[in-house]
Parts: sequence; structure tokens; C-alpha cells
Amino acid sequence: MSGHSKWANIKNKKGKNDAARGKIFTKMAKKIAVASREGGPDPDMNAKLREAVAKAKAANMPNDNIDRAIKKGAGELGNSVFEEITYEGYGPNGVAVIVSALTDNKNRTAADVRHAFDKNGGNLGTTGCVSFMFDKTGQILVEKGDLDEDEFIMEMLEAGADDIVSTDDGFEVITSPGDFLTVSDKIDSMGIKPVSAEIAQIPSTYTQLDEEAQLKMQRMLDMFDDNDDVQSVWHNWEEA
Repeated sequence: MSGHSKWANIKNKKGKNDAARGKIFTKMAKKIAVASREGGPDPDMNAKLREAVAKAKAANMPNDNIDRAIKKGAGELGNSVFEEITYEGYGPNGVAVIVSALTDNKNRTAADVRHAFDKNGGNLGTTGCVSFMFDKTGQILVEKGDLDEDEFIMEMLEAGADDIVSTDDGFEVITSPGDFLTVSDKIDSMGIKPVSAEIAQIPSTYTQLDEEAQLKMQRMLDMFDDNDDVQSVWHNWEEA
């Protein structure tokens, strides 16, 4: 289910206009800058930065933008003062939601996140209220193209992948967080450009919504998407 939902989300994002893509790149630049500041500007020595760069490249973020974000985080282009905060809460009909943000103003971001929950039939919860329903998992989506399915699956398993799910859209490669970068590097060495690559929060169970609740949930997700501070949102809504 996670792969099906993820492919649908990726297709929607790919169809967005240039302004929306620019907003996505801005969010990714923040993540790269913070990772560079915390662990140094060398991706080979900074796993968090390598993960952020892999996600940015999968989204077709230009290399110049990536390099500039790394330098900014390292202090070469001014100081980066963003900090990472995770919020947990409930969407309409009790859907579990995790929101990851990078902010230079915690009060502003907390108010914005709370407003998005409240306006759409949900509520902001306390730390740990829903995270137990999710597992941190490496998730890489690869289009099938001309790939030989058996060979690709074998290569992924040998590289350390836990599972490979084949769908009509492509392959969903599942890894442990610890093996994510090794598998991601293997895909890169094969000359394959992933559609998406990240360490995600995958729910253990899913919640179905009626039509009215679906509209509220989608409005809430759109509000998070439009917020420059919000990096990622994970939920257990069973999307069609």
C-alpha cells in the first residue's frame, strides 16, 4: 500500500508548475544546509547530508543549488540557523500524521502546523502519540524502463535491500535506515536515476476515509505542502 500511495504522490508532484518545484527545491536546500552544518560539507563523511543530497537529486534539483546549500550550511555563504522539529497529530477521523519541519522560528511553525490540523478536523498531539504506528524505512522508487526485473531484484538484495515490490509503476526498494545509503549508491553506480529516495516513516496500519474526510485530509496536506517550513509529511490514510 505504501508504494502505491507514494507513486501517486510522486506523479502529482512531477505535474506541478515551475513555481511549485521552486518551493520544493527551497525546502530541500534547507535540509541540505542543516545537514552540512551539523555534520560537515563532505557527503562521504556525513550520512545525513548524503541522504539529503540523494533525495534532492531524485527530485531533479540542480547540482548548483545542491552545492550552494552545502556551502551555506558550512558557513561559506552565511550562517544557517534552522533547526529540525517533528510534530505528531491526528487528521480527520483519527488519521495518524507526522510532520517534519525545519524552522528559524519555532513559535511561527508550531502555530502554522496547529492551524492546519485544526482547520481540517484534526488536532496537534503530543510527542509519541502516533510515531509508534510508524517504522523508519529506506524507500527508493525506480521506474522499470528497460530494466531486467530478475537482475535488478538480485542486485538490490545483494546490496542489502530488505524487499523489492514490483508494481505497474515501477520498483519500490525497501531498506533498513542503516542500509539505505549503500543501496542508494548501488542504484547510482548502475546508472539508474531514482524517482524518489528517502528514509520515510512507513505506517504499520492504514485508515480509510469517507469522501468528506478525504477532502479535509487533502486540504490539510496541501496546507502543509504550501508551508515553507514543512519538509515531509507522513500519514496512514489509505489513499486510492
